[in-house]
Amino acid sequence: MKDAHYPGRYWHFLGDGRIECDLCPRNCRLHAGQRGACFVRLRVGDQMVLTAYGRSSGFCIDPIEKKPLNHFYPGSSVLSFGTAGCNLACKFCQNWDISKSREMETLAAKAAPDAIAKAAAANGCKSVAFTYNDPVIFAEYAMDVADACHERGIKTVAVTAGYMGAEARRDFYAKMDAANVDLKAFTDDFYATLTGAHLQPVLETLQYLKHETDVWLEITTLLIPGKNDSSDEIRAETQWIANELGRDVPLHFTAFHPDYKMSDVPPTPPSTLARARAIAISEGLRYVYTGNVHDTDGATTYCPVCRAPLIVRDWHDIEHYHLTQGGRCSECSTPIAGRFGRFDRQFGRRRIPIRIGR
Repeated sequence: MKDAHYPGRYWHFLGDGRIECDLCPRNCRLHAGQRGACFVRLRVGDQMVLTAYGRSSGFCIDPIEKKPLNHFYPGSSVLSFGTAGCNLACKFCQNWDISKSREMETLAAKAAPDAIAKAAAANGCKSVAFTYNDPVIFAEYAMDVADACHERGIKTVAVTAGYMGAEARRDFYAKMDAANVDLKAFTDDFYATLTGAHLQPVLETLQYLKHETDVWLEITTLLIPGKNDSSDEIRAETQWIANELGRDVPLHFTAFHPDYKMSDVPPTPPSTLARARAIAISEGLRYVYTGNVHDTDGATTYCPVCRAPLIVRDWHDIEHYHLTQGGRCSECSTPIAGRFGRFDRQFGRRRIPIRIGR
């Protein structure tokens, strides 16, 4: 097991003696002993270290649909874990107890990369997901885990806000098989006010993933009442996705629940998600889903040509599966965008915590 103070990459010296972190667009500039905004990257002497290497907030086996990924080996199970900290400052964070944690001691679960890959294989998981907090900030750990997983035939999944520097982005996604990127809104004002970040770097990550990698990409937008749920903004977002990324990229609209610093904002009504989905479909997107609400129609994958229901979902349960093994519509043979394989049975909506030793 490597030491928790793992030598970090993606930084350089400034003329005034500070170290500048190049991992994400925040470009934190640190004196000795200072931590970056993500909290887990620390300057020790004349180097940057990652203090969360090999340390997790816990491990759990989930359905892949929970990430959410609806077109990446549907029905399969995924071993999920995260660390602590985050490089965004979302006032509406749904995992704030993990992502905003400043107590490294809370990371009780410790595991080397190979131990995680072994656990995934032993539990029949198709993939390992870096999630709960943003894997951007523990990139070195995630990439080492990805290498160990690929040696055992296990896929890797990044669940991320996509806020990453160009060099780190290239290295990181070279080791990922799928990603769900949170496109939190489609205005820079929202990003600046509610996340402490900016929109353009996220759009650049999305374009990079779609056009310069083989990573399977899906997008999630959490709709918050009065903040990013206007029809004009939803239309602008979906037009951009259709024009810049293509109509086959699945888009998930999910419901906000009051939490963290926005407990006074009401939850998203199902009608808002239905409206957003209708707008996205009208703009030409072929695979649009709703989440965090019970909506079988909004969770079902339809053939974009004959409209046959191909994967009928009830929450994270698959009730009917009508894709061929090669990922084609069983009615009209239209190829469906995604990564598919043999479907014998599903993992279902279970959530199984597990322990991984050193």
